[in-house]
Amino acid sequence: MPSIILILIAIPSIKNLYLIEEISKPSLSIKTIGHQWYWSYEYTDKSQNEIESYIKKNSTRLIDTDNRLILPFKTNIRILISSTDVLHSWTIPSLGIKIDAVPGRLNQTKIFIKNPGLIYGQCSEICGTNHSFMPITIESTRMKNFIKWIIK
Repeated sequence: MPSIILILIAIPSIKNLYLIEEISKPSLSIKTIGHQWYWSYEYTDKSQNEIESYIKKNSTRLIDTDNRLILPFKTNIRILISSTDVLHSWTIPSLGIKIDAVPGRLNQTKIFIKNPGLIYGQCSEICGTNHSFMPITIESTRMKNFIKWIIK
């Protein structure tokens, strides 16, 4: 009897988990690639802009980057994540996102940012000697500002 109850609970739960993860029509897709010891981003839908994001030199904080990932808020965004060399982990604690970047594998997650502003994160995988110098900075902005920026 307990096994039957568990099966009856598991079937709708698995279906719901699958539906939560699947993004039917994202407005924007970003390819995120982990390198030793920086991140690169490709805006794949609108243009072929590629941005390399290193730790900002002469910064008082070690979590700011020279090139920020600029995203519109109140928009469904798909993030595709991979790595070129070793395991990395793209982690944004305030958005509740932690996804592994594995060489030869493409992982995906979705983001829906509710407010404008700066959001910080960093690699949370021990990926080498400079692992602690792989910050992530997302700048969320209005859609019209994002479109102006992407056209430049």
